[in-house]
Amino acid sequence: MFRMNPIRAALGLPIAVALAMSAPATAASPRQIIAEAAFRTRDKPVALAQLADAENIAAAQLVRDPANREARLLRAMAIGYRAKLKHSRRDALAARAQFEELAAADPRDAEAAGAVGTWHLDAVVDLGGMVAGMAIGAKKPIGLAQMDRAVALGGKRAFYAGLAALLRLAIDPDDARGRSLAQFASTAPAPELLDRQMQSSVIAVLAALKSGEAKRAGKLARQSLPFGRLNR
Repeated sequence: MFRMNPIRAALGLPIAVALAMSAPATAASPRQIIAEAAFRTRDKPVALAQLADAENIAAAQLVRDPANREARLLRAMAIGYRAKLKHSRRDALAARAQFEELAAADPRDAEAAGAVGTWHLDAVVDLGGMVAGMAIGAKKPIGLAQMDRAVALGGKRAFYAGLAALLRLAIDPDDARGRSLAQFASTAPAPELLDRQMQSSVIAVLAALKSGEAKRAGKLARQSLPFGRLNR
């Protein structure tokens, strides 16, 4: 996977992306556009065009209201996902800086904590720990700590624990904390579509683990993350 320009991970925020999936399909909001790109689109050029649309809409919202935190988050997410698909180190670092700024501005925001955590862990999923660290400074311990923080801040819903579980198990199917989080998420309250989607994913991963198919469990976890099924 390593190349001279090795960046395959520059991460956006699955938490924010997935929230779009429960929104009404009456307007092409940045959340909805990014959700379509991350979870449904299979063609890379189409996904990149969708991310560009989402970034442009969010940027226009920020022109009208520079304090719009939602628009800042979605713009950063679009930049991060573009970096992931185009292997762009510059965009990867730009997205990370914006996520960290959002997290620092509101330490109680589960989405922001999850953004930082996902940025680090998804890089490790794509590149491996050593290359991710050398290429963009992604660190597994930081990612794990931030995802644990997101789980703590996010209440008892299935989504936060499920996302943390998938990231951990995509890196290491034998991760005991990942299995525990997946088990919790499989029976946790699921009031929204994003919770139910995450539940479905972790249940499939747990089934593979219980059958002793760790390799398949890791593959399922990776495929359940944004762009996990994209044809690249």
